[in-house]
Amino acid sequence: MNLALFDFDGTISFGDTFTPFLHFAVEPRRKAVGRVVLIPLIVGYKLGIVSPSATRARVAAFGFRGRREADVRLAGSNYARDVLPRTIRPKALKRINWHKAQGDVVVVVSGSLDVYLAEWCRGLDLDLICTELEARDGTLTGRYRDGDCTGKEKARRILEKYNIRDYPVVYAYGDTTEDHEMLSIANRKYFRWREIAA
Repeated sequence: MNLALFDFDGTISFGDTFTPFLHFAVEPRRKAVGRVVLIPLIVGYKLGIVSPSATRARVAAFGFRGRREADVRLAGSNYARDVLPRTIRPKALKRINWHKAQGDVVVVVSGSLDVYLAEWCRGLDLDLICTELEARDGTLTGRYRDGDCTGKEKARRILEKYNIRDYPVVYAYGDTTEDHEMLSIANRKYFRWREIAA
């Protein structure tokens, strides 16, 4: 039994699923205000001044702060059921199924949100490590619980949850610099679906 670690956005999916989820789940009035209020942030992101991680956190905070957790989780379930299937790479699904047929532990490790990834992973019986929206008394705070699951945080959470020495081979699949630390702990590393040197 081996361990297989998959990034989601751009690796399992054809591209970003975070931004489309915001369009799917954020109320129209809040979206309209956000298009104006968040212009400096988006410009900074496009110019490379603001990191993707910081951009996602600020946009999620604006979109979800004060929302009922149950409403956003329902939107996430609907998104996982109705939208995500159209975004999945057949190659990725085939590889996931190959690992499962070998009896491997398959884990999605993502900076995207638990409110929709949990539902998708449950449907395929996959483990999940990802960014989680924080809630208090049933209301979203606009913050992440335990921070953004990207870069070093991906590797830290994997090593916290799994003893990688228990697995003969650790596979990792990623597509951006946010996946480098996860790839670094694997024996077999795939970057944009090409195996790279150990």
